[in-house]
Amino acid sequence: MPNIKLPDGSLRSFPQSVSIAEVAASIGAGLARAALAGKVDGKLVDTSFVIERDVELAIVTDKDADGVEVIRHSTAHLLAYAVKELFPDAQVTIGPTVENGFYYDFAYTRPFTPEDLAAIEQRMGELAKRDIPVTREVWERDDAIKFFLGQGEKYKAELIGAIPAGEQVSLYREGDFIDLCRGPHVPSTGKLKAFKLMKVAGAYWRGDHRNEQLQRIYGTAWAKKEDLEAYLHMLEEAEKRDHRRIAKQHDLFHMQDEAPGLVFWHPKGWAVWQVIEQYMRAVYRDNGYQEVRCPQILDRSLWEKSGHWEHYKDAMFTTSSENRDYAVKPMNCPGHVQVFNSQLHSYRDLPLRYGEFGSCHRNEPSGALHGLMRVRGFVQDDGHIFCTEEQIEPEVTAFNALVKKVYADFGFTDVAVKLALRPASRVGSDEVWDKAEEALRAGLRASGLEWMELPGEGAFYGPKIEFHIKDAIGRTWQCGTIQVDFSMPGRLGAEYIAGDDKRYPPVMLHRAILGSLERFIGILIENYAGALPLWLAPVQAVVLNISEKQADYAAEVAQKLHSAGLRAEADLRNEKITYKIREHSLNRLPYQLVVGDKEKAEGMVAVRTRGGQDLGQMPVQALIERLQSEVAARSGTA
Repeated sequence: MPNIKLPDGSLRSFPQSVSIAEVAASIGAGLARAALAGKVDGKLVDTSFVIERDVELAIVTDKDADGVEVIRHSTAHLLAYAVKELFPDAQVTIGPTVENGFYYDFAYTRPFTPEDLAAIEQRMGELAKRDIPVTREVWERDDAIKFFLGQGEKYKAELIGAIPAGEQVSLYREGDFIDLCRGPHVPSTGKLKAFKLMKVAGAYWRGDHRNEQLQRIYGTAWAKKEDLEAYLHMLEEAEKRDHRRIAKQHDLFHMQDEAPGLVFWHPKGWAVWQVIEQYMRAVYRDNGYQEVRCPQILDRSLWEKSGHWEHYKDAMFTTSSENRDYAVKPMNCPGHVQVFNSQLHSYRDLPLRYGEFGSCHRNEPSGALHGLMRVRGFVQDDGHIFCTEEQIEPEVTAFNALVKKVYADFGFTDVAVKLALRPASRVGSDEVWDKAEEALRAGLRASGLEWMELPGEGAFYGPKIEFHIKDAIGRTWQCGTIQVDFSMPGRLGAEYIAGDDKRYPPVMLHRAILGSLERFIGILIENYAGALPLWLAPVQAVVLNISEKQADYAAEVAQKLHSAGLRAEADLRNEKITYKIREHSLNRLPYQLVVGDKEKAEGMVAVRTRGGQDLGQMPVQALIERLQSEVAARSGTA
């Protein structure tokens, strides 16, 4: 007689074993129709799962994040079903969920075309409308291998062959299609109502470039058509805001094959960079950080001691000289420990805060590179705080407040907080990890913040708080982080003298607010669609002369703005004023200053904002004061 505790705390008892679907039906017909899966003692299962003991149960519907995940997983199988119906010779391999959707990899004799994708999506819709039951079957491993080999599915047979002999495997059947999967899945294909295939890309079997190349079909799936439409609209907006396209239009930077994943900054793009770097330098200074600079290349022995060589070597660029192995630094922390170790510290020196605009390099796969968002060479607004255990909470609390202020200055006020916990591959004992994780929780509680926990997603040396900012079209970006590290200081010989005159390793807090400056600039460009706020704009104002007679005056006004610390240019081309205004409007400059004979005679400028507002004539000095005030307030024109 299983007793089932529901999320609202109520109990339901049944005289015999009962399925998730039957429990849902006992609660109400509406819930029975909406049920996609169940969560039994925290584990996701199919609605056909039979409960035989006392458990805690949540019925999962499309209103739950887990429900949407089940929909996406099931839609990946629906895709494979449709492909096998239309292209029987295609072999199916793997089809996991990804952010906002799913993919499935196929081996086929020719490339899939856009017309093929349209046909596959249409067949998926037909299969969904047929509301075909999706059922789970448990097979003996060897029987499953024999079955898939008989079907010509060598990839599935290889996957099952990796399962230890004698074990059983889980298969899911819908109509004539059967696939290897742990599940869970929706109870029938009719639950899949809002999906779209997005693109085809190349992929290697098991992600190894030495293996056969497959075709990966990407798709997206949602609980409702409205959600799908909103997502597709967001993608359209994202395409318009693509920082690579805007960078080309505004002459900010470029990248080329001779330096994959590395950036060539143009003068205007570097102007934006410098504004951000100098702003963050002031943040360092005002919050007790001492700026340092460490070498780019360090001996392998140091990376072995820090743990990076064991846990991070594949992402590091390495070199050698005079029979010594070196690595180009992928992060700054071991260097900062060397600065700390260069002299003896007392507990009275702590907390000791170091900051560095550290240039790092990571050997990212070429297929993962994406403009400024994923690069091989980048600079972080990196910092490390050396402190005692008692100082962790106040340091974390102060950092949380600082992050909030900095993001607000850049226009980001919607910030989600997540706590990434110990990964499988890590250094340090469980006791140390318990202490580190609880220290971050204490800092979050002291800051009055709500957070989500992410099991298994911490760094190899410690847990971390992540700050995720939401941009103008609803996308989230993880930028800031603070991490508690009890391991690396001791591994690298860092010590301080405590009040009892004994030596102890300090706690090391790894922290960044913007993260990679390259990536953050890409986020800014897309958030503002190229129309950066006045204080960040590479050109804050352009002076336009109506005719040649005002050229000298226009140049003089531009020079006055420049002398006042403003980024201004004069457009003295022999073009019609309407043409110049239209061109600079397309480039989203914050202010256009038009000068004709009248403005020249009176020492004035006619001011137009980026939003098209005509502010009329204004004395040059009054304009300078207006712009300086806006820059100081970190505001800008619409």
